[in-house]
Amino acid sequence: MADITRRDFIKVASQSLLAISSLVGLGILIRFLGFQPAPPPPKKFEIGPETNYPIDSRTLIPTIPAMLIHAASGFSAISLVCTHLGCIVQDQAGILTCPCHGSSYDTNGQVTHRPANSSLQSLRVEIQADGNLIIYKEA
Repeated sequence: MADITRRDFIKVASQSLLAISSLVGLGILIRFLGFQPAPPPPKKFEIGPETNYPIDSRTLIPTIPAMLIHAASGFSAISLVCTHLGCIVQDQAGILTCPCHGSSYDTNGQVTHRPANSSLQSLRVEIQADGNLIIYKEA
């Protein structure tokens, strides 16, 4: 067996490390170029027939998240995403409270306790010809 010199060993080791790092870099590049972003969240939610929501009701719809309000004047909806940092507010005895930083809103979405500065976002509600309700969540 031939003796390997220190110079030859360093040359082989450095070439091996260069080859390995090139392969790792190529794998990362291929993964980066093949990245598929997540689809955008839906902006249209069908929530069923209007008869499911009696007049003077306030219904939490956690999949949106939103609160559907059915008053004598018609339907409206508010987003349950806190305007402070985007946490989902929770209904606690008629007060919408943010679990993250303590902001509070009344059931119409108006700020009653800070740190949030603005009201909850109003969402558009549409009644289709067949009586089904659709809530549109704007970006």
